[in-house]
Amino acid sequence: MPVSALGYLEKYNDLLKKANAPRSRISTTEIQILLAFDQGELYFYEQQRDLAITALKEWLVQYKFKDWKVTQTRKAPVTQKMKEDAATRIGKVLNDTKKWHSHGYGISMEVLRRDLNLKIEDFETNVSHSGAIRSYYDLLSDYMVKRDYRGVIHTSKSFVPFA
Repeated sequence: MPVSALGYLEKYNDLLKKANAPRSRISTTEIQILLAFDQGELYFYEQQRDLAITALKEWLVQYKFKDWKVTQTRKAPVTQKMKEDAATRIGKVLNDTKKWHSHGYGISMEVLRRDLNLKIEDFETNVSHSGAIRSYYDLLSDYMVKRDYRGVIHTSKSFVPFA
């Protein structure tokens, strides 16, 4: 079973916190576990976490927030920095393993709206969009099964499968 890199970082940081606490009561076994972590591997995990946040930030700012011109409540102008700060906050929240417990499950639209304050259009409310999206999803899913792809990234300009 694949194990989340963020899980390793969490456990390492928990042990490190315990070891550095005043009047620490860390056991010999916990010290051995702490020493067994490969520092280079942990650094790689940190880099991957940071890359995920950066990639999400870039995507949100470029696509999701492109038409965000004024704040919802105060109607104040939205700056590039405000967009970047909101995207960074969302990336950090999505990387919070204590909140989500796993990244192997989807997050509902309601939770994304409530917890991340994201504006999400529910395509189910638009019959023509809903039918087109469902048809595309069914076709793509069938194609992925036939080709033995685990996933794909499909944009208007490219199709990248993951075998």
